[in-house]
Amino acid sequence: MKLEVGQNITIQSYKHDGTLHRTWLTSKVLAVHQDHFVVANNRTWVVEADGRRWFTREPAICFFYTNRWYNVIAMVRKTGIYYYCNIASPSLYDGEAIKNIDYDLDVKVFPDGNELILDEDEYIDHSVIMEYSDELKEVIELGMDNILKVIHNGDYPFKEDVIQSYLEQYISLNHQK
Repeated sequence: MKLEVGQNITIQSYKHDGTLHRTWLTSKVLAVHQDHFVVANNRTWVVEADGRRWFTREPAICFFYTNRWYNVIAMVRKTGIYYYCNIASPSLYDGEAIKNIDYDLDVKVFPDGNELILDEDEYIDHSVIMEYSDELKEVIELGMDNILKVIHNGDYPFKEDVIQSYLEQYISLNHQK
């Protein structure tokens, strides 16, 4: 089954041991490219592995790559665009949801361009508990290096006009019935 623009889908993030980590219940497909999907959501339910549920607070434009070890969520707030980059396996769509494996490490990029690497302790703990292989750790670290280069170069999708264009498309699709 193929993804189609305008389709509502679910996003599921797993951990290395196969357990479900987090689910975004409804997102709208904005673009389907050969190497990535672009989806958006706003005020959607998110369900955590422990059963906690919460609503997202702002529009988010999400970039899920089929061949890169990260994904990018651009959160559009009144104070600017914040990017949350998850180091994760390449994503796939299996007819049920867009799925990937979350490998703990994250990079938050602020509207002023400053960045913060998050969850290094969680990565270290999970790499031991879930027995990440040396090869996997190399790929995860390469994913981190790659996303940091993209961020520092200001490459797609770290461009305000790209995010604004997708946001306008999302608003337009939501007003079509």
